[in-house]
Amino acid sequence: MNLRRGALALALATASAITLAACSSAGPNGGSSTAGGANTTNAATATSLSDFGTLADLEAAAKAEGALNVIALPRDWANYGAILDLFAQKYPEITITEASPDASSAEEIQAAKTNAGLDTAPDVFDLGLTVALQNTDQFAPYKVQGWDDIEDSLKDPKGLFTGDYGGYMSVGYDSSKYPEPQTIQDLLGAPYKSAVAMNGDPTQAGAAFAAVGLATVQNGGSLGDFQPGIDFFQKLKQAGNLLQVDVTTATVASGETPVVFDWDYLNASHTADNPNWKVRVFPGAGYAAYYNQAINKDAPHPAAARLWEEFLYSDQVQNLWLSGGARPVRAEAMQKAGTLDLAKWNALPPAPSQTLVPNAEQSAQAGTLLGQKWAAAVS
Repeated sequence: MNLRRGALALALATASAITLAACSSAGPNGGSSTAGGANTTNAATATSLSDFGTLADLEAAAKAEGALNVIALPRDWANYGAILDLFAQKYPEITITEASPDASSAEEIQAAKTNAGLDTAPDVFDLGLTVALQNTDQFAPYKVQGWDDIEDSLKDPKGLFTGDYGGYMSVGYDSSKYPEPQTIQDLLGAPYKSAVAMNGDPTQAGAAFAAVGLATVQNGGSLGDFQPGIDFFQKLKQAGNLLQVDVTTATVASGETPVVFDWDYLNASHTADNPNWKVRVFPGAGYAAYYNQAINKDAPHPAAARLWEEFLYSDQVQNLWLSGGARPVRAEAMQKAGTLDLAKWNALPPAPSQTLVPNAEQSAQAGTLLGQKWAAAVS
């Protein structure tokens, strides 16, 4: 393994040290079943695979439910398309409903509350850390088989949410029209007039939150105080360079958002549509984060929800994150076990010299500050 990337995996996995079921005929809260005629389990209260007995028992329970509702999973995001298709291929008895693929983390939670008690409610969530921390009362505790492989700082101790895949905040740009920014300050200059966008609203979306985090650490700020980052985007707005259009694959492909703050693995995916698209991870302080998986406490398909979690943390899917350019949370353990796809791991972009990952307290502080000051700063 490339030693530098090995150090990066350790850095991402030790963020605190750096800086910081069965068929449910009675509905989502009362379902129980018998797998193989022996094991009766309440799917909605199962907190680990041992509550079912074996993976085969959990699979039988989820197949009996026959459905899984996911939300906010764009198919071009970190290889989610291949992951969803693999689950459907592996479990054809389970119909996946993919709702609102471009929704923000905050909108996922709102959808769960709006649809509570209905078959249309999301079973599972994929969330940025700040939104996850703000909504733990919406989650059912569950610890996947690979729980012990995951650094304590990247998971809730009760299993309410768990980090899964991550990367570095970067800037992507159309190199045929714009020069490569050497520093983040370059984006304030005239060449980037009406050109710089981010992936969502930082008070709601994890990628946009991280963009402000990157601007913070690149401007001498700390992870617990995003004011320098807010100030940077205010200057970007005042310079006429901030383009307030939410980034999607379509906006990049059309040229509507030609310079983009986003995760390195998402920016890298745009080269498929535009060979002139380049990705810049600024040297110095690099902002990294993981997205988190969680189960809706009111999941209409509680066994399928838990099977989905086991699936996402399997070696096969952890390597699929790698295929999408993201860094799987179980990378270190998989390296030791010889199951990590080293070719794909070693093909990841070089890491910045310093990796900064916010802890729970810092994310909460930054989220509060953004809620108070962001709208006024960029209005």
